[in-house]
Amino acid sequence: DIKHVRILLYGPNGAGKSSFIKSVSSVIRGRVTTPALTSDKSYSGTYETFKIREEEGNPESFCHFVFNDVMDLKDGDGISSDDIKLTLKGHVKEGYQFKPSSPLSDDDPGYNPRPSADDQVHVLVCVLSANSAEIPDSVLKKMADIREAASELGIPQMAIGTYIDLACPETENDLKNVYKSQNLKQKVKDFSAAVGVPENYVFPVKNYSDETDINDDVDTLILNALRQMINLGDDFIYKM
Repeated sequence: DIKHVRILLYGPNGAGKSSFIKSVSSVIRGRVTTPALTSDKSYSGTYETFKIREEEGNPESFCHFVFNDVMDLKDGDGISSDDIKLTLKGHVKEGYQFKPSSPLSDDDPGYNPRPSADDQVHVLVCVLSANSAEIPDSVLKKMADIREAASELGIPQMAIGTYIDLACPETENDLKNVYKSQNLKQKVKDFSAAVGVPENYVFPVKNYSDETDINDDVDTLILNALRQMINLGDDFIYKM
């Protein structure tokens, strides 16, 4: 009954969630893309499933994984942790408009009362920017609530650190230095402590931004993180 590994991305404002989805599309398709399917509705808080086209020229060919990108977590605003908990269970319908001041209720038309196994989230991924300022306590509290809800459901979790090139001049000069950089090693430790994910489940990536051609070093980091997401999701689905 499960057609896709469903990967839910969440994180603070500006962490690079939508950019990561577009970067995965670029890697899979072998060219830098800004696909029409990633319409950035998440900026306005619309719950949307992003499929990645696998073959050029074949509009019906999609990868066996999908992404969901929810509204940003913000200090005193943004999506509520209660709405993300409902999302984890598959209770949020496609196209629902999140309302920070009014969490989804079971009498709302956007509420899915009988989610299928395919509607449920199979892996939860926290996206953080390695180049951002300190995360506000209120946002960390929301993140902790979300992690706890996912843990209760048995949903596997991991994290990715974006903008590693901006956070470390050594890495900006050569992405191959990513695992040699002491600065980024400390960032991984900080991420692990902040989001409660073991260090070996925190993956540094660089999203495609101003590039016009794909780059093997960028692709390697993205594929490394993506492979872990799919493996975790597959393992969770197997146990369902």
